[in-house]
Amino acid sequence: MASMKFNNVYINDYVTIMGPLEQDSKLKKVDLKIDDYYFGEKTFEQTEAKMQKVVLNSLIEKNGLNYQDINLLIGGDLLDQISATSYACVDIPISLLGIYSACATFPESLIIGSMFLQDKGFKKVIGLTSSHNLSAERQFRYPIEYGALKPHTSTFTTTAGISTLLSKEKGKIKVESATIGEVVEMGIKDANNMGAVMAPATAKTLYNHLQDLKRSIDYYDLILTGDLGCIGGKIFKEFCEVNYKLKVKKHLDAGCELYLKSQETYAGGSGPACLPLVLYNKILQSSKYKKILIIGTGALFNKTFVNQKCVIPSIAHAVSLEVTQ
Repeated sequence: MASMKFNNVYINDYVTIMGPLEQDSKLKKVDLKIDDYYFGEKTFEQTEAKMQKVVLNSLIEKNGLNYQDINLLIGGDLLDQISATSYACVDIPISLLGIYSACATFPESLIIGSMFLQDKGFKKVIGLTSSHNLSAERQFRYPIEYGALKPHTSTFTTTAGISTLLSKEKGKIKVESATIGEVVEMGIKDANNMGAVMAPATAKTLYNHLQDLKRSIDYYDLILTGDLGCIGGKIFKEFCEVNYKLKVKKHLDAGCELYLKSQETYAGGSGPACLPLVLYNKILQSSKYKKILIIGTGALFNKTFVNQKCVIPSIAHAVSLEVTQ
């Protein structure tokens, strides 16, 4: 397991955009919003690319920057060949590293960006990610038009776009350390039970993070996973206790912390945008948490492998954040 510490790397700012359901959810803060799933575009996929472009440009403008001030973009999404990110960055004169860890893409972007800032002398890096309920559903499960019923274990893909500005300029949120996960699979083939698929990888990353950095689980005020969902979150805590003798008490899952029960989103939210959306618009709006370990959870599969009845592997990346102000 690869763990590392960072010196003087900070999240300086962020911008989020969210869909109709998300703006009426449990979130305490709303930056930008769209009122329908098309956002003035012809397709859901084009909408997702537009969301990324909007949050990118809004973040740059908000901070009085120009494209030339940004050394690197790091981004990814759920669509084939991370196409939403690629299309979003057309005509953006900034170098791009496209990444994919499914719903663990956000913490992966923080890890890579922090490494470039610390070791390569970069000054400013922006992380990008997004998900769109209707583009993801026809990508990974059923065509939307099919109208298939879903089991209670299924999660609901979040519609949102997120941009994050990283630099070595001191800010409110410090990127303190990180652990890169390993690919894990436990023989599960059900594409409608992602919480069960990802829980073992999440538990393994948490255990290795604590071992590598020689920390007690009580070091953190909060462990925020994303997005196991309400069912996967329970499996995660049971797996930690049975396999690693870890009692995870100060834990929230972004998938459970996003939607209201009345919104009927099955086991909760999911998608690469779910974790950062809840982190930025809910968790960090509270002064309750100073040391936060975020663990992004990703199911590494596609429809071809699912149709071939293959098991579904998963991965989890962890990033330790410290609220300094």
